Amino acid sequence: MNTWAWWLVAAVGLGIPLVVTAMPEFGMLAIGAVAASVTDALGGGTVLQFIVFAVVSVALIAVVRPIANRQRAGRPTHASGIDALKGRQAVVLERVDGRGGRIKLAGEIWSARSLDGERTFEVGEQVDVVDIDGATAVVM
Repeated sequence: MNTWAWWLVAAVGLGIPLVVTAMPEFGMLAIGAVAASVTDALGGGTVLQFIVFAVVSVALIAVVRPIANRQRAGRPTHASGIDALKGRQAVVLERVDGRGGRIKLAGEIWSARSLDGERTFEVGEQVDVVDIDGATAVVM
């Protein structure tokens, strides 16, 4: 069997873990193997084939992987539940201090307490929700 065919077998072998594990690095190595196969088909020697395999694979990993990571990191996250309430503003309905009070948060009435036990908020003030502790909003 020709060497170029072995490179294609290696490319298929590297493609299997790509499909099973969804790790794109295996696909980049498979492309490197295809490039080495083409190098052999064009008459390149064994050393050149391995150099092409290494250069193409490393180049793809070095260039494509950071781009993919930036794309993945740029996706907005959708907060839900308690996490969606943190950072929102609320209106004080009953005086809020370190022991308790009431606020209107996202259209609902919540029990609340101030983050700083010494700080008080009067009716009508805007407060920021910094945390949710059980069924109590912690505000500042």
